[in-house]
Parts: sequence; C-alpha cells; structure tokens
Amino acid sequence: MNIGSMLKNARIRSGLTQERVAEELLVSRQTISNWENEKTYPDIMSVIKLSDLYEISLDELLKGDEKMMKHLNESTDVVKSNRNLMIAILVNIVVVVGIVIFNSVISENIYFIAGVLIFAIFSALILFYQIISRF
Repeated sequence: MNIGSMLKNARIRSGLTQERVAEELLVSRQTISNWENEKTYPDIMSVIKLSDLYEISLDELLKGDEKMMKHLNESTDVVKSNRNLMIAILVNIVVVVGIVIFNSVISENIYFIAGVLIFAIFSALILFYQIISRF
C-alpha cells in the first residue's frame, strides 16, 4: 500500500480530520491533503509526528512504499548533499579562476567567450540548485 493511502486510513481510524491533523503538525490542511494524495511527501519529522498522532508504528507506516523510502533517503542523506554542494562550489571557483587567467584569450575569440559564459551560467545554476535543495 502506498504512503498516501496509509496516511489517510490511519487518520480516519484515529477519527481525525485533515484540519485537526494540520493543526497538530502546524501545517496547512492542503499539505495534509497533498500528502494523502501523494502530490508531495512529508519530511521525516512530520512522519514521526504522524506516527505518534495516529498511534501507528513508523515501521508499519513506511514499509512497502518504495517512493516514500527513496524520498526520505534522499532528503536525509547529508553526506551526499554536502559532497554535491562542495563539487558545485569548486567548479564555480575553477570557472572564475579560469576566466581571470585566460582573460586575454577569451577577449579575442567570440566562440570561446560564448562557451565560457554558458558554462559559467550552467555551473552557477547547479550551485544555486544545490543550495536551494538543502532547504
């Protein structure tokens, strides 16, 4: 059974409305609805609170839903997240240093300028994505 169905069934068995659960977890009713319809997934702290609120074990709540397990694994893998952030920062530093060092070559070749500019924008976007995905 998927996590959305599990959450909805557990909420109904507990005799709670989406509004009441939202108040307990300090989220919106729409957030609860999105979780139950699997438009989004709760973070690990919300899953723990839901487990307590519905009086259901985490094991029973989470096992069997591959997508939810993958989501929790990705959202809690700090080492991988830090490694990706460091790689993005290093690539951006190399790009900036490269632009400074090869300034004379860059200014004479329009195609090289375009290529470096595209690479710089792409690497900056990756860096921003890594920073934003941490929140």
